Amino acid sequence: MKKGLIILVAVVAVIAIFIFWGVGKYNGFVSQEEGVKAQWSNVENVYQRRADLIPNLVATVKGYATHEEKTLTEVIEARAKATSVTIDPTKLNESNIAAFQKAQDGLSGALSRLMVSVEQYPNLKANENFLALQSQLEGTENRIAVERRKYNEAAQAFNASIRRFPANIIAGMGSFEQKGYFKASEGAEKAPQVKF
Repeated sequence: MKKGLIILVAVVAVIAIFIFWGVGKYNGFVSQEEGVKAQWSNVENVYQRRADLIPNLVATVKGYATHEEKTLTEVIEARAKATSVTIDPTKLNESNIAAFQKAQDGLSGALSRLMVSVEQYPNLKANENFLALQSQLEGTENRIAVERRKYNEAAQAFNASIRRFPANIIAGMGSFEQKGYFKASEGAEKAPQVKF
């Protein structure tokens, strides 16, 4: 009788420990997933900052560079496309992030072409408004890189947590899914060619 009671208490204690551990792990996953979502919001925020700077940049360039209508139109169209691609923070998988990144890369390319065309207009390059906008845009590009890195770090920590055994059992029961990563753009491994 006493031995049976001891075994019963031990079994109940082991079950209670497992339940408390499981609840703790589940809550930890929730916290990490919310951290990933918050970091994704930071990424979207800096991309939005870049998108908000573009109309002012285009207007400033338009005042000086009347022959660059095609380039300006490409920038405006790329901005519209980039700002139309959004991702639900609960669906941060590889394909959604790749689609988001592709739209942003299109805008980056259009901005690069705009900056190259600006070289033909010395008065524009000396304009204080243009220089301030260009500086803000460069700062924003740096912020984008930082926030993307931070997002990848948060996603990596979350993905590792939900894949580790035995925590992966709790993650599976809680329907936690791996988050996608930002990756280098196609062709980024090639150094740009500088021609004089």
